[in-house]
Amino acid sequence: MSTTILVVEDEPAIQELIAVNLSFAGHKVLRAFDAEQAQTLIRAELPDLIVLDWMLPGASGITLARQLRSDERTRQVPVIMLTAKGAEHDKIEGLEAGADDYITKPFSPKELMARIKAVLRRRAPQLTDDLIQIGTLLLDPATHRVRGGEISLTVGPTEFRLLHFFMTHTERVFSRAQLLDQVWGDHVFVEERTVDVHIRRLRKALEPSQHENHIETVRGAGYRFTAQPPKFA
Repeated sequence: MSTTILVVEDEPAIQELIAVNLSFAGHKVLRAFDAEQAQTLIRAELPDLIVLDWMLPGASGITLARQLRSDERTRQVPVIMLTAKGAEHDKIEGLEAGADDYITKPFSPKELMARIKAVLRRRAPQLTDDLIQIGTLLLDPATHRVRGGEISLTVGPTEFRLLHFFMTHTERVFSRAQLLDQVWGDHVFVEERTVDVHIRRLRKALEPSQHENHIETVRGAGYRFTAQPPKFA
């Protein structure tokens, strides 16, 4: 599944190497040469993951990582730190600043891609192509197919993204605003009630296999996907 990745790296050759490999893997790439440019891009569009160099002109990558973790909007965005500093105390400082992973230069593009995939699987599983199964409900992001038991279900593109997010975040309650940010993107401006429309469509799409009750309305809070839906007579 395509993700938006911001590469913050002031060395043009390294930035180009990373960007080319990410683009080849199907990701949308944003590029910044310093922390100020990175912040401008982040304000315009929240990336799904940030590859961040430690040594940047002006504010350092460590400073930017701390700023990202202190801001509610960017707190959950995974960060992979790149650095020539390989000492243990440097790695600890990077991780304590909020980095999810740490790669020492020089590195191979294959290693970086593997680390990105691992971090996304851990922090943002809805952005991976991993097959997901909950009970008899099966979702395949790679082929964009959903099956309920032996029944192939017809699910629209927005409802598919919504179901994918729900199935990778079971038992948690999400408000309409949170679902808009996570499924539509925080740079897309639509009414919160739009979520209700797509929830109804998703439930309707799941009815043929009787999986619609996985999606629960939590009054005054939002919606939850439960792995053990209630049985109705």
